[in-house]
Amino acid sequence: MSRPATALALATASTPEPTIALPPPLGATPQRKGADPIPFPHPAVRRVGLRQWAGFMTMVVGMFMAILDIQIVSSSLSEIQAGLAASADEISWVQTSYLIAEVIMIPLSGFLSRLLSTRVLFTLSAAGFTLMSLACSFADSMGAMIVFRALQGFIGGAMIPTVFATSFMIFPLDKRPVVSVMIGLVATMAPTLGPTLGGWITDNFSWHWLFLINIGPGLFVTVMVWLLVDVDRGDRSLAQDFDWPGLTLMALFLGGLEYVVEEGPRNDWFSDQTILLFAMVSGVSSLLFLWRVLAAANPIVELRAFTNRNFALGSFYSFILGIGLYGSVYLLPLFLAQVRGLNAFQIGEIMGITGAFQFASAPMAGALSKHVDLRLMLFAGLSLFGLGLWENSLLTADSDFNELILPQALRGVSLMLCFIPINILALGRLPPDKVKNASGLYNLMRNLGGAIGMAGINTTIQDRLTLHLDRLGDQINLARPEVQSFLDGLSARFDGLLAGNPDGAALAMLVQLVKREAMVLTYGDCLWMMAGVFAFGVLCMPLLRRPAPT
Repeated sequence: MSRPATALALATASTPEPTIALPPPLGATPQRKGADPIPFPHPAVRRVGLRQWAGFMTMVVGMFMAILDIQIVSSSLSEIQAGLAASADEISWVQTSYLIAEVIMIPLSGFLSRLLSTRVLFTLSAAGFTLMSLACSFADSMGAMIVFRALQGFIGGAMIPTVFATSFMIFPLDKRPVVSVMIGLVATMAPTLGPTLGGWITDNFSWHWLFLINIGPGLFVTVMVWLLVDVDRGDRSLAQDFDWPGLTLMALFLGGLEYVVEEGPRNDWFSDQTILLFAMVSGVSSLLFLWRVLAAANPIVELRAFTNRNFALGSFYSFILGIGLYGSVYLLPLFLAQVRGLNAFQIGEIMGITGAFQFASAPMAGALSKHVDLRLMLFAGLSLFGLGLWENSLLTADSDFNELILPQALRGVSLMLCFIPINILALGRLPPDKVKNASGLYNLMRNLGGAIGMAGINTTIQDRLTLHLDRLGDQINLARPEVQSFLDGLSARFDGLLAGNPDGAALAMLVQLVKREAMVLTYGDCLWMMAGVFAFGVLCMPLLRRPAPT
């Protein structure tokens, strides 16, 4: 079979077909400025062959690796800290450096894709991500690890929005629900699996394998994307007007913002001089970046996509989904480890319930998206996700697998009911030449939602834990007969079992019980607040317009 001139295979028909303007196929002579657009079949009649499916699925594997590596180190930071002789303040940068660099690349990827082509950008991104993964595994100092992780996040970050954009460039309308299901499973499963998989790898091998597992799949993706993907042609002339000031301002704005929300909860926010400095730099850069984007002839990011109401609201709901997705994946394992004392495997069993129901509900969600108003589908998804978080907020110190099945199942089903309509509502009705840029902004909003959500969670944990400790401490007064009776009972149980002072042991146990209950109440508050965010999203549903047929 001869190689097609483009991955957008031309559908044949005896009657004229509606056309849209797309980039010229690989090998074609670039059009002069002002020439008529090259006719391509309408998305409803475009055919996609096995080659295009194989190439796209390979790109999805690359996206999975990039998203997985955001969270895969989170449960193994203490082992990495010991291996690199890092301080407690330094080790957080293993994750922070990756996130800052990735957040900068995601909106930049739209411009780079137009400049280099999807094929070249994704191949370079996969190859660079693989090389930096290898470098991270051999890092022998904290400084080297931070540099390699930043490069890994920056280079690999281009794979995430490029997959979203490609799905809307090459697949016809009737295939998009199926494609959205696949992307949704990857985009939501990777953060769920990351901490558990990372903990298991570190327990059974070493932290070096957190990065070495990327080598084989990374090489596979690099080679196969180069051989199979051919969807557009790069426009090298864009490099002549590259907006370097815009790039600098965007990096300062997003990088500073990511640093503030990552480090703020750990360092008491603006009482720390460094965080205050980064906040000021980010604030000033954001204003200058906005002016630059609106004034430049060829801006590095086109913010006018937000003038499309459904895209703006889709990005807003992507932000909310990021809060729920990353926040719940972060918060529940923290509760299970600190309060319940479970290991990585046991936590993985509970978190796996969400993944199982995601897979089970994916075909249903894909079918519904073809026959049901997407706004109703999103309403159901947001409501179920919020209900699952509210159910989780009722947890106790004894909550275990059986008690957590229902809320985890609700969140698993709701993820697909949320992701598919948000994805289609935000990107599915944009002109093809706007999709690449818009995809970067759309994915950026989900990542920012996760980062800001986790910062809010950590701040809430600190504030509410102190509050609950104070309130419980006021109630646990040794002058109260109930408290004294409880301590006497504990002392009697310890008497003869401990060589030391049984009264002191009883008092120490009471203190631990107070701390445990304060943590339970704190985690419940965080989950309740996250449920409130989804309730707010439901209230904003009337602002969405019914998507008109393309």
